[in-house]
Amino acid sequence: MRRIKGYIILLVFNLLGRPTIMAQTKTVTLDYFFNNEYRKNSAGTLERYHYTWEDQRSSGYSIWGDVFKKNGALLKSLESKPDAQNLTGTDIYIIVDPDTKKETANPNYIEARHIKAITDWVKRGGILVLMANDSANAELPHLNKLAEKFGIHFNDDLYKHVIGIQFEMGAITIPANDPLFKTAKKIYLKDISTLKLSPPAAPLLTDSSRVIIGMAKYGAGTVIAVGDPWLYNEYTNGRLPAAMDFDNDKAADDLSKWLIDQIPAKK
Repeated sequence: MRRIKGYIILLVFNLLGRPTIMAQTKTVTLDYFFNNEYRKNSAGTLERYHYTWEDQRSSGYSIWGDVFKKNGALLKSLESKPDAQNLTGTDIYIIVDPDTKKETANPNYIEARHIKAITDWVKRGGILVLMANDSANAELPHLNKLAEKFGIHFNDDLYKHVIGIQFEMGAITIPANDPLFKTAKKIYLKDISTLKLSPPAAPLLTDSSRVIIGMAKYGAGTVIAVGDPWLYNEYTNGRLPAAMDFDNDKAADDLSKWLIDQIPAKK
């Protein structure tokens, strides 16, 4: 009887257990080293904010984080420099809006040692997301040293400048059968740094001949870049008027699924 039970347990494991073991949780790590901003809260103490998973105000990424979790991912943040050890276990690494001296007294710039660690990690199969801002609000020179390793350059321009609440000025229509945005039809971005691409990079989204989102394959990994922080709470659709039919919430889901799909299968 024990032997029969053992065979049954082994059969169940082979039929049900093996797929569970193979379906590993994907880890999405958000950079808190190059984006390292603080403000005083109501109690008068300093708190980290601006493009963080924890920030539930308009300035945070809590909604996008929830989208990743809904799609089965684990969220992490990286407060120290990216190196081989700190990037171990990360599948998707997101760098958003590196600090200028206007935002942080002593900003951490993207230096050669960071670039080597990140490019080596991408080459091994990492998925890197670079989200900049216009040049007045992001430290583009050092970010470009990293991005250019993949054929991507953030331009010093200001595309889709939005005045006040004239939200339609930031509208971009998604073409039919888009490979990235499967459900989003119209998205909102503002004050974008457009992209200049060279091989191996290629455009993923353009608007009036300007490159809005670019992508590059690099070794076993993938890099995607956009010149706007874009998917923070204010514009996923916290502030966007429903009557304008912006799909930033759907775009967050589309992008999250696409990024997860780019992760190479573990051998």
